[in-house]
Amino acid sequence: MNSVLRYIQGYPEHIVTPVTQLVESGRLKAWFEQRYPQNHNIKSEKALFEYTMALKNRYMKKTSPLSKVIYDNKIHLINNALGLHTYVSKVHGGKIKSKNEIRIASVFKNAPEPLLKMIVVHELAHLKEKDHNKAFYQLCCHMEPDYHQLELDARLFMMYLETTN
Repeated sequence: MNSVLRYIQGYPEHIVTPVTQLVESGRLKAWFEQRYPQNHNIKSEKALFEYTMALKNRYMKKTSPLSKVIYDNKIHLINNALGLHTYVSKVHGGKIKSKNEIRIASVFKNAPEPLLKMIVVHELAHLKEKDHNKAFYQLCCHMEPDYHQLELDARLFMMYLETTN
């Protein structure tokens, strides 16, 4: 039980208590499936790249280009959160070439679309804001007004997966 609750560690008591009750009563699965009845169909990395670029072009046209957006099964969900933004620099022929890459935990390949969008928005925001500061979260909320609720729901999705497997 405590291992499942690790996903909401640090949340205030008024959130932790009802979530704990959902888990203890065995109602988390039904609650989650009612809230999110279907998963997205963005399965290929090409589709994920196009999905991410559409959001980037809508909200962040002037930021650095993205070279790659992939599902990554090597991301450890607790230590590295739910996705990663990497900035890779390489020296090539005396010039420095840099690339921005986004990696999404592969567990989100079979998730509701709003949760995937929240993770993509989070990683896109890192193109402009490296730290999780006020400006970062303002940018996330600009791209996705329900960002904070979806961030919690993504954690509940992880709990849902753990309790249904």
